[in-house]
Amino acid sequence: MSGLHPLVLAAAEGDLPDWAQVGKARRRHMKRVAKLMKTWAQARGEHEDEVRRWKAAGWLHDVLREADPEALRPQVPEAFRDLPGRILHGPAAAERLAAEGVDDEPFLHAIRYHTLGHPGFDDLGKALYAADFLEPKRRLRPKWRARLRERMPEDMDAVVRDIVGERIRHLIKRGRPVRDETLGLWNALVEPER
Repeated sequence: MSGLHPLVLAAAEGDLPDWAQVGKARRRHMKRVAKLMKTWAQARGEHEDEVRRWKAAGWLHDVLREADPEALRPQVPEAFRDLPGRILHGPAAAERLAAEGVDDEPFLHAIRYHTLGHPGFDDLGKALYAADFLEPKRRLRPKWRARLRERMPEDMDAVVRDIVGERIRHLIKRGRPVRDETLGLWNALVEPER
């Protein structure tokens, strides 16, 4: 018998909660992310429940991506209310999953911060951050993304470091702020262990 929450088990099979707000294109993206997550978990030799957990994270990370951001804003903790609308869906999805009884904090943390990154990511969080960025239908720099995918999951920290670096460069180039969480992930990946 699995120790995973029924909602997580259902998501691992592509069955989303009734409160999901995703269209067909978004659902296809989520399926591709879930496939990467499953492939990487299996490549790591994870047990069956852990493979399901990784796959479910791929399905659930964007479960509220097409919800009205201003409707999500009051549903997230105060610390997230200043986020741009396009990234409120991660914290909102984590809150909704927790309200449904999902108490796997590293899983929720991965969903909450999948767009920003976070220095507290475990391997599931790093993999979800990478899979969302690297899924095969992304149009920007497809050959570079394919090379990064080929290095996963064996070279996960280096791949995630490359992704975070690219995202930080992009934000700087556009004159946009870099969130503390993103910088924290970068620093966690480049600082030698103490």
